[in-house]
Amino acid sequence: MWLILVVTVAVLFVTMLLYEWFRCTMLKNRLKWVKDIPGIPILGNALEFGDTDETFANFQGFFDKHGKLLLLEVAMKPRIISCDYDFFEFMLGGQKVLNKSTVYTYLMNWLGTGLLTSDGPKWKKRRRLLTPAFHFSILEQFVDTFETQGKVLIRKLESLVDKDIDIYKYITLYALDVICETAMGITVNAQEDSESDYVRYVKEVCRIVAIRPHTIFKSSQLLYPLSKDFFREQQAVRHLHSVTYSVIDSRMKKLEQELAMSEAKRQENEATGIKRKMAFLDILLRSTIDGQPLSREDIREEVDTFMFEGHDTTASAISFCVFQVATHPDVQEKILEEQISIFGDDFNRNATLNDLQEMRYLECVVKETLRLFPSVPFIGRRTNEDTMYKGNLIPKDVNITLCIYHMMRDPEQYPNPNEFDPSRFEYNDGKKPYSFVPFSAGPRNCIGQKFAMNEVKSIVSKLVRNYKLLPTNPEHKLKLVAEAVMKSKNGVKIRLARREKPT
Repeated sequence: MWLILVVTVAVLFVTMLLYEWFRCTMLKNRLKWVKDIPGIPILGNALEFGDTDETFANFQGFFDKHGKLLLLEVAMKPRIISCDYDFFEFMLGGQKVLNKSTVYTYLMNWLGTGLLTSDGPKWKKRRRLLTPAFHFSILEQFVDTFETQGKVLIRKLESLVDKDIDIYKYITLYALDVICETAMGITVNAQEDSESDYVRYVKEVCRIVAIRPHTIFKSSQLLYPLSKDFFREQQAVRHLHSVTYSVIDSRMKKLEQELAMSEAKRQENEATGIKRKMAFLDILLRSTIDGQPLSREDIREEVDTFMFEGHDTTASAISFCVFQVATHPDVQEKILEEQISIFGDDFNRNATLNDLQEMRYLECVVKETLRLFPSVPFIGRRTNEDTMYKGNLIPKDVNITLCIYHMMRDPEQYPNPNEFDPSRFEYNDGKKPYSFVPFSAGPRNCIGQKFAMNEVKSIVSKLVRNYKLLPTNPEHKLKLVAEAVMKSKNGVKIRLARREKPT
């Protein structure tokens, strides 16, 4: 009996390998116009990727040696990778290649098929539905949350003055507090209690999602359930979903109470200042698609998507921006001058949306940081039909990786590309439309990019107004890792000193 079972499993395994090999060979034959990087049987180029902290350098080596449009193979799955500007413009600017690559399936256990992971008609309907959630009037009320949670961060850092610190550890908790309040309307107090179950499980899911694409065993849908991380992810996702559903039910009851409230009572509350801030969730609860309200699962997908996209990515952007400011005193001085021009001697007051819009130099600093350290260093696309590019065929179901990090460090796009120079963004003269894409571009660009920019400017402004940001001694060297969200393997270490308030 056991022998029959073993033989059956072996035959199925060999059959699967042969099918994948045949499919891979057929696709590569149709992509002969793309420079192929030879690999080894079955594994392909997997070993050449190295660890996540070697990926950026290894990819740059590929591009330098073989060109900017290449064909790699991992576990018999061909993948086009590119840092070529023309290819970026074709992929991001048109309507032909809108589907996300299969790597996004690793997120679906947590996020379902929300705005980030969905394709086709569902994505189009969701995009149309969610765009008003980032209207000017909605963004304005979120600034209060940025400022309130920013004050908590400033207070937590007070005891760390004159010490070397990994600023990312504190920024990520700030970003989690912000996103929970703006997305769900709840307070998790991550900065006060960094060991809460919700905080712990968010970190756990993000860790697992980041490592799966780089591990052959865990990237396989068949083999992944045999790993410990599979069970850890299931436990974490169950908890995160239960929290989201609980909040949805609670906010739904409040909405029903508000709808039952008389118009006179609503006007009275608004007149006395009792007007509840709307979270992203509240907007979803009031929304409809084709005349029908969203289901609990629909709402949960979008709230969890907003949580994922608005937490780790923003924490990364803020941390790298703070590091660049700390290691470039001339830039910090210009930021300070701009802050004085806006706040005068009242450095303690909260910033308004209008203040953030006046921080034009700081915005240049943030953009230059994102050019060098894009929070999402790669974008994945997948062709849903045979597609022609410059007279060459890209067959259906080919995964494509657009290497944002490498394209935005291409000397053809930015002279002296590794130099931190915010003045690049003071003027737009001569810049190509797809040369700066930290938020992607085209129809599937990041819907929350204004939200993210405002959050980064709010907290960096507050940090500069309260502290001198200094490099460590010796200066910390970042070790960038190529995960779902860019991070530094050895932290983002700086030193704080008290800043004298202007008089």
